Amino acid sequence: MAGMLILIPVEADGALSKASSELAAAAPSFDPEATFGLFGQGAAQAAKALPKSAKRVLVVDGEAWAHGAACNDAKACEALIRAAGADLVLAPQHSRTARCLPLAAVRLGGRIDTRVAGVVQEDGLKIRRWYYRQRMQATLSRAERPWILLLETGALSGQSETGYDGPTEAVAAEASSRTRAIGTEPAVAGEQTIKPDADLLFVAGAGWTKKQSDGSTHVPEAEDLIRGFLRATGASLGSSKSLVDQKGEGAVISFLSHMNQVGQTGSSPRHPKGLATCCHGEEPHVVGWRFINERRAVNLDPNCGWAHGKADVLYVADAFAVLRKLNEILGAR
Repeated sequence: MAGMLILIPVEADGALSKASSELAAAAPSFDPEATFGLFGQGAAQAAKALPKSAKRVLVVDGEAWAHGAACNDAKACEALIRAAGADLVLAPQHSRTARCLPLAAVRLGGRIDTRVAGVVQEDGLKIRRWYYRQRMQATLSRAERPWILLLETGALSGQSETGYDGPTEAVAAEASSRTRAIGTEPAVAGEQTIKPDADLLFVAGAGWTKKQSDGSTHVPEAEDLIRGFLRATGASLGSSKSLVDQKGEGAVISFLSHMNQVGQTGSSPRHPKGLATCCHGEEPHVVGWRFINERRAVNLDPNCGWAHGKADVLYVADAFAVLRKLNEILGAR
């Protein structure tokens, strides 16, 4: 392989994101001679989070790269790729890299592929990508170079000891953006429920808003139970399509939106563990769970879709009772 660059953005706090750290740790197993390139304010300091075995580290550092302006980031990436002489560039699938690297690829006369699910050596370098809302996987290669790949978490496997203490090489790049960041504002008001880096994905289904054994709905209690569980565990919240579609049909879970929907829209989160409650488990929803490593579900119906090989463990129980007990145990801890 003629020159590989691991290209990593530095977060606003000067650290590396979970996806970036995972890629950096796995890269030496794929190519021990790979060059690392970091861009963002505090990039030189952030190099300490790279593997100890890193052979060469290039950085574009400075306040101009603190806020992720796409035109500045594109110039930083272009400069790093040229300095590394890289034919292959691996970067994490990140909002920042997704904005700037397509522009860098055009300027370099190369090609870019996003949402890469795997990189393999099969008669040359090939990648795997999902298509048609994660239902079909294709293996493909390209002749154009440099070839830039944005990798999903888990696309590369391997671990290496961190704590790089070697030198870094500063690379000059021109910052031309006239945009000035004056602050940040969250996309949604209230409590953040979507957490891509959480260890657990909790998915609520329409059963939470249906009549219970006493013949009445208990939506306020359902909200309290779900919110309490999310706060205690730090889990990310997902929803079935049938639940978020109830917005205009009376009592619903107030903090759910279509942004929480898992499955049918093509949203396929990647968490180590998942727990589905009151979900029927039919095919569109299961597609969204394709990349969850350990899948469990709670449902009163032993013949629901989850009982037929779609969950690793199915608990035939009342989700209200289960979450009450879980919250009690978590609260005691």
